[in-house]
Amino acid sequence: MADTASATQPSGHHGKAVGISIAAAVGGFLFGFDSSVINGAVDSLSGHFQLGDFLSGFVVSIALLGCAVGAWYAGRLADGWGRRNVMLLSAAMFVISSTGSAFAFSVPDLLLWRVIGGLGIGIASVIAPAYISEVAPASGRGALGSLQQLAITIGQLVVLSSNKSLAGAAGGASQDLWFGMPAWRWMFLVGVLPAGVYAVLALLIPESPRYLVLAGKDEKAAEVLGRVTGVAEPQSKVREIRETLRKEHKSSFSDLRGPRFGLHPLVWVGIAMAAFQQLVGINAIFYYSTTLWQSVGFSESDSFTTSVITAGVNVVMTVVSMLFVDRVGRRRLLSIGSVGMFVALAVTAVAFSQQRGSGEDISLPDPYGPVALVGANAFVVFFALSWGPIMWIMLAEMFPNRMRAMALAIGTAANWIFNFLVTFSFEPMTERVGLSWLYGAFAFFAAASFVFVRSKVPETKQRELESMTGETHQRKGG
Repeated sequence: MADTASATQPSGHHGKAVGISIAAAVGGFLFGFDSSVINGAVDSLSGHFQLGDFLSGFVVSIALLGCAVGAWYAGRLADGWGRRNVMLLSAAMFVISSTGSAFAFSVPDLLLWRVIGGLGIGIASVIAPAYISEVAPASGRGALGSLQQLAITIGQLVVLSSNKSLAGAAGGASQDLWFGMPAWRWMFLVGVLPAGVYAVLALLIPESPRYLVLAGKDEKAAEVLGRVTGVAEPQSKVREIRETLRKEHKSSFSDLRGPRFGLHPLVWVGIAMAAFQQLVGINAIFYYSTTLWQSVGFSESDSFTTSVITAGVNVVMTVVSMLFVDRVGRRRLLSIGSVGMFVALAVTAVAFSQQRGSGEDISLPDPYGPVALVGANAFVVFFALSWGPIMWIMLAEMFPNRMRAMALAIGTAANWIFNFLVTFSFEPMTERVGLSWLYGAFAFFAAASFVFVRSKVPETKQRELESMTGETHQRKGG
């Protein structure tokens, strides 16, 4: 990305950039909203469409395949159509997915709407941070870029709160609420509102100066630079952007080649980081927490309340991570997170091993119900402090310029693929091996992630992106 602002900005222009960045980050809010809306509806969907474990897991996880495709093509669409137009496309996909899912009449059409929503999530996951990096002042780019991850967690909190309110008003997610429609259908339909807001905001914010220069609209780019970022000499900045675009190396798969199974060692580090972030089981919490707590004896109402509390914890700890990541360092926070997640997941696994009963009559005897609850939320605390936001920061920072774009795309795709694998297998594996063994497996991957961080992950704190070279796979202290 080319710098689009000087280091010293008038406060008025900085305020405009902040406002525009917040508007763009609403895409992250939709990301969190749409990815977690299934949490409160999955049991009702399974009952209504008579889904078994396989189809239930597939309905939840198929959106993630759409995410991978949307993320892969988002950059090319943004360069061809413009950042704002791609935001509008993402918003339209959210509206179509929310409306279609709400009125789904069969499993095939429900799967279609879920895939369309996934495409929108994938696009939003790429376009919002890209746009923010192109309009934000250089002095505030890190903090403003973190708005994306914060917006995702807020979206998860809002949708879980919405699900709880709708289920509570109807007396259960499967019960009719308004106009003869059950609450679970309204859970999907509510998503039209934030998608509409995102579309309106996309129409109000200016196009990225980088794209305007790419499209040959230099005068418009200079006008945006002067009005939004307060650059003293916008025409000079336009020429600088054009020169950067002319010299910019288009990364390709050939840049990723290396001696280890055909790829550069640092690319494997990125893929492994993306995999570990999912293999510790975070989305078993955010996609299935309501079902999870009901499966061990919590009432539906208490399960919804617990899910909301967990989402709130996620938001708070993401803010804490944003405050400390540049002070403490990436590797140290990742290491702390790995240890904390291992302990919390091991405690949760032990608690679930005390499950009593079968079928619909399942419970956790005292004190194991509260222990499982504390363990699961402690896991979210350590994940949100570390692997949640920092994995994305590292993927954006750790690669040398010549391979950054392609390596980031591969890392993102790997993250969505492992997200799909964990989410798709969660319900079938719960039935076959039980929650205790499943959370024990998550704890194993948390422990393995600690060893991986200490031996393979470089420290990128306070290092310029331009200083990253092919040798950064050698571990740096931090």
